[in-house]
Amino acid sequence: MLISRDRIEAKMPDQEWIKTLEDGRKVKFIYQQLPQDGAFMTAQLAGNEVVYSVVLTEARNPLSRKDVENRFKGELSKK
Repeated sequence: MLISRDRIEAKMPDQEWIKTLEDGRKVKFIYQQLPQDGAFMTAQLAGNEVVYSVVLTEARNPLSRKDVENRFKGELSKK
């Protein structure tokens, strides 16, 4: 079955935001809701080429910003 691009995009709202951590570092988060209850998330520290990313095949969409941020808590706590 083919799905038109418009139908896919309609189900994939994107969110992008920047949060300042307690130690002053800035992190850019991106969240995309994927078809069939999937989700794609990234976190990137400002000035850092490393991007942490996660693909969930069974997310309870839509996820809140706090849910997305908590997914990367361990990685972002490392200095």
